[in-house]
Parts: sequence; structure tokens; C-alpha cells
Amino acid sequence: MGFLDALLGRSKPVRPDLDQLFGVPSAALTLEAAAGFTPTGLGSVCFAAVEGGAFGEVERQVRALLDADTPNGGVPVEASRDDYGYSWLLARHTPQELPELVNDLHAVNSELEANGFGPQLLCSLVAFRNEAGQSLALVYLYKRGTFYPFAPMPGGGERRNSPLELQVKAMLGDDLRVESDLSRWFPVWGAPGL
Repeated sequence: MGFLDALLGRSKPVRPDLDQLFGVPSAALTLEAAAGFTPTGLGSVCFAAVEGGAFGEVERQVRALLDADTPNGGVPVEASRDDYGYSWLLARHTPQELPELVNDLHAVNSELEANGFGPQLLCSLVAFRNEAGQSLALVYLYKRGTFYPFAPMPGGGERRNSPLELQVKAMLGDDLRVESDLSRWFPVWGAPGL
């Protein structure tokens, strides 16, 4: 960073740190103890799809990598596209296999990044639910290297449980690098796994 950047208040963008994902299992313990949220076993990665053979080949490699770890020929990863044109890969595990789910999400992000598609990565999320049926996602923003909670209101519709999101932010400050700019807490309506 140069002198002029410092003088004008500009800063370098945060580099993605995929290893931040490995903090999710400890955050899950905090969420369960403090708020009764437990993992659902579902997690997904969102990226802007790119047309072309190279990207298609990387997507096949990612799916083959994750499918290889699936016992009994199950389908651990499902591809979909949302209403906004973004692509999602949904990974499924049992709720007790949160570390394995996080490993899968890390592998997807790493594989896309290693093949030059890092700029297309948008976010990853891990889903939780409490006994009252409230859903919660811990969303990792790839380009910011930070997390934020996303809690859609039960019963459908596009309304957020903002008080819960702020409570979770306060709970997880010691476990995860939480995004401080609330304007970057983008809603992920209809995200696979949520």
C-alpha cells in the first residue's frame, strides 16, 4: 500500500483465506450451547458459472472428487442454478459429520481457485436449525474472507430474522472472522441446503 492510498483512506482488499472454513465446527459448538442451533448436515458453494469447456471440466472434477468419498453410491453433491443465474453445489452429510462437510466445501473452493476460477467464487454456507424450526446459515464471503449469519424467517417469504442475526454475530466473534460491514450481509434466498 502506497503513501497516497494511506492518505486517501484506501486499503487493500482482503485476500480469501479458505482455512477460515475450518473454524465452523468450533462455531457450531458455540451456536448449540448458546442458542440451541445444530448442524443440518447441508452446505453449499455458490459461484458465477462460466461457459466453456475448461469450467465444465473443473466442475466435473469437483463432483468426482466429492462423489468418491460417498459410501453406498449415494449422491453427496448436487448442482443447481438459482433464479439469479448463479450456480450452486450442495453437499450432504449427516448432522454429526460437520467436519467432513466443511472439508468438502473447502475442497470445492480450493479446486475452483486452483484452476483459475477464484474470481467466480461468491460464497459458501453451512446450514443450522433449532428445535423451533428456525433456519440459520453461516455464510462465508469468499472475496472478503469473512462470515455472517443469515436467518430467514420461518414460514417462507423473503423476510429476515435480523435480531437473531445480530445475536449470532455477537456469539461468534471469538470463533469466526465475522463481517463487520452489515451492508455486506447479503440475503441468500432459496440457497440450496437452507
